[in-house]
Amino acid sequence: MNSNGQVETVLHHPFVRHPHRTLLTLSLPVLVSLVAEPLTGLVDTAFVAQLGAAPLAALGVGSAALSAVFWIFNFLGIGSQTDVAQALGAGDPQRAARSMGLGLLLAALFGFGSIVMGGVLAAPLARGLGAEGEVLTYAESYMLVRLLGAPAVIASLVAFGVLRGLQDMRTPLWVAVAVNALNIVLDWLLIFGAGPIPAMGVTGAAAASTAAQWFGAIWVSLVVVRRLGWPSHLQVHEARALLRVGGDLFLRTGFLTIFLLLATRAATNLGPESGAAHQAVRQFWIFAALGLDALAITAQSLVGYFLGAGWVTQARRVARLACLWSAAMGALLGMGMWLLRSSFATLLAPPETHSLFFSAWLLSAVVQPLNALAFATDGVHWGTGDFRYLRNAAFAAMGIGVIALLGLEATGPASLAWVWIVTGGWITVRAALGIVRIWPGIGRAPLSQPDRIQGTGIHGSGVDSSVQRRSPQPEPSPASQPTPMGGQPLSPHPPAHPPLNTGNNPGKERV
Repeated sequence: MNSNGQVETVLHHPFVRHPHRTLLTLSLPVLVSLVAEPLTGLVDTAFVAQLGAAPLAALGVGSAALSAVFWIFNFLGIGSQTDVAQALGAGDPQRAARSMGLGLLLAALFGFGSIVMGGVLAAPLARGLGAEGEVLTYAESYMLVRLLGAPAVIASLVAFGVLRGLQDMRTPLWVAVAVNALNIVLDWLLIFGAGPIPAMGVTGAAAASTAAQWFGAIWVSLVVVRRLGWPSHLQVHEARALLRVGGDLFLRTGFLTIFLLLATRAATNLGPESGAAHQAVRQFWIFAALGLDALAITAQSLVGYFLGAGWVTQARRVARLACLWSAAMGALLGMGMWLLRSSFATLLAPPETHSLFFSAWLLSAVVQPLNALAFATDGVHWGTGDFRYLRNAAFAAMGIGVIALLGLEATGPASLAWVWIVTGGWITVRAALGIVRIWPGIGRAPLSQPDRIQGTGIHGSGVDSSVQRRSPQPEPSPASQPTPMGGQPLSPHPPAHPPLNTGNNPGKERV
């Protein structure tokens, strides 16, 4: 594809003509794939609960520990998605392939390293989470078997990020559904046994998850390699950039986690009823976040795509619509929480905690639109590669929230409502800092730059930059459908393109 062809590909992207439909169509498969895993976790819990209290406690300890371990490597998926999306917009298939290859190699390195380290750290981690005696034995066995799937879990994070960067949201959906369906079938066979298959108990649950994860990882890795081809070489500076992204995201999520843990501590210190009510509201808040995260992931891909093409105006349009739809979803969610508050109280909280539950629940409902905006702006800034700003914003929100929580403790006994008022303030700060980076664009904001074609596949082609603002032409024939959402290959001969913007100099490396 020549330079003019890349311009036409960008101009004919479905979002340009049908922005609302495109945003929602891409987000729906993401939502379903995000919900699939928690539902499978509920099935795991239901099966293991039939074995007794000790195996169920061990499952909780092992799952919590491994979730934390695997979460550390989530930056590989986020960074790969942003880089591939920007490469797609720039018409640079070699860069997209390098990002994929680098991510998969790092997944193998970190995954097999986790297996080795797990043999040493599994028992101490379980003890650190309170496991002892029979629970410790079960938890250690569960963790060691689950860790055999670490390379598969991390490789799947990378491959899902690559596919979403290519705006293929359906393949991750089918893989996620197949993996979780296989997991459920294997759970039944390996936990309880059938015919010649012996009952393995909680270790069988780990084996089922590991086998299903390897199945999914091999499948989705073959898909991305076939889609982009294996790169002829990798670049060291791109590896360093991805690891810097990992550092920023690690700190960002750590700051968010610190506040949530301190809020839980503050609620628990008020008494067991407050702790139980807080946990019920918090668990629903986390589950509801999945729906909000679907729009954020889609915004990340679309913003990265248009920014990679140099069409900043269109990237800002994605940001605006993603924020509007997210706020609307948050408002609907909040209204639903208020209207169904009695039903949720019966479902989630013990009767003796209902008075405490209602106050926290309604405060959580009120801030859902702002919570949705916080998620949406996260996705936008992921798409721009503005990871350092997100880290700093999370630190600022944590600092304000922690000071407020410590103030509550210093002034004597408070109420659970005050804990959620502080939580609402923390959410508001996150949303506000996310928004002002886009509008008006404080600091060196990537989305405050003018439309430019420098560094994309159309630089030096003699095409005036105003071509990016002209009205879209009629849709191309099926044979020439653009790459996004269409599966056509990228340009085989793109020019050089800047590396992933790690946030160290946002807006300069990537326009």
